[in-house]
Amino acid sequence: MNAYYGKKVLVLGYARSGKAAIKLLLKLGAVITLSEAKPKEQIEDYLWLCEMGVRVTGQEKEIFEEDYYKVIKNPGINGRLWFVKRLRERGIPVTTEIELAFEVAKKQHFIAITGSNGKTTTTTLMHEVLKKAYPDKTHLSGNIGIALCETVLENNLLEEEGHYIVLEISNFQLLDIINFSPEIAVIINLSPDHIDFMGSEDAYYRSKMRVYENMPENGVFLYNTDDEKIKEYTSLLPVPCRQVTYSLEDKNADFFADESFVYENGKALFPVNSIKVVGRHNVQNVLVAVSAAKQLGMSTDIIQAAVEEFRGVEHRIEYVREINGVKFYNDSKGTNVDATIIALKAFSSPTILLAGGFEKGLSFEPLKAYLGNVKQVIAFGACGERLVKELTDGTGILVNTLDEALNEAVKIAEHGDVILLSPTTSSFDQYSCFEERGEHFKKLVNEL
Repeated sequence: MNAYYGKKVLVLGYARSGKAAIKLLLKLGAVITLSEAKPKEQIEDYLWLCEMGVRVTGQEKEIFEEDYYKVIKNPGINGRLWFVKRLRERGIPVTTEIELAFEVAKKQHFIAITGSNGKTTTTTLMHEVLKKAYPDKTHLSGNIGIALCETVLENNLLEEEGHYIVLEISNFQLLDIINFSPEIAVIINLSPDHIDFMGSEDAYYRSKMRVYENMPENGVFLYNTDDEKIKEYTSLLPVPCRQVTYSLEDKNADFFADESFVYENGKALFPVNSIKVVGRHNVQNVLVAVSAAKQLGMSTDIIQAAVEEFRGVEHRIEYVREINGVKFYNDSKGTNVDATIIALKAFSSPTILLAGGFEKGLSFEPLKAYLGNVKQVIAFGACGERLVKELTDGTGILVNTLDEALNEAVKIAEHGDVILLSPTTSSFDQYSCFEERGEHFKKLVNEL
């Protein structure tokens, strides 16, 4: 008998994580209530939920006065909302599906990857590397779009142990962990993001540090010695386990890469030209994957083979096509200023930057130092006007939509130029997600 059997559990929010949590809770025999802000007729799978015995409610006050064994909260629901605060005031544990899955699964090898930028690329690469050695026991999960509860169910991890789970984990998911403890963890980098949700930069950075909070002494934290914010916050919130360092600047780090080779403790492992994805930031992402794989005992040959085959991830500096000598890149996942800086640093050719989207209130000032190669900024969307004003002193081109931005870029592009969509902000003014925005851009480019 498991701890959830016959217990009342409240799930806050449906979406992908809520659906996966409910499926796992049904398997565990829990008594489930789903609280969802949408009207019942708009809830996906409403009839199925009812058939499975799930009580579906709104956000009526009395729902949050009932007693529950646990509350599983969608990570996108802000913990400062009144009903979440009320549940916590009453002493009811509020957590996420990540914690639920970790709690009920047999012992697995969890590799947790977080950071402000590069999470998806690094997680995907780490998965490809591990899959070379453990093809039937390696799984990609988490914020990358596959809920951990889903991974546990689909791979029978309630019964089997010893699988390798490469987990992209966001600060929203980390906020509500209780006992989650990976075997290997990394914070790739830190830069301001999600201030609208978190309330302050400090709160955002502290939430990232939770990735190593529960790790045992024999766990491994991969430490980016190049990142000043990581240095600052690991000093404030000390790491409880062994640290393995990696760097693009310090050749004395455990793992280091210069322009020629990737090194482990000073010994060359393989040439940097084995890395096919563009940009120095991707060399750093490879260092993370190499560092983790080596801690798990993988051979250099297997690691190098996976690195050589890796071609990047969709929507992150993704090559789309070339027309008349002009190359088009989709970086729709560039949803903050630092991500756009990384994208711009990947190119030496004259670049036309398409930027804009939802107004997150972040400063664009740090981006100005990286516009040397940018021949024009074309801004669109809710924060387009501010982008033109603050980045170009009004000399940029302001349009309403991405369609118009691309049309303007094509008019001024010359042979050898790059047209780069790297929005600097989220998509929610005109799209449901960055993926939808990126797909729209690729469709537009492929129709040229």
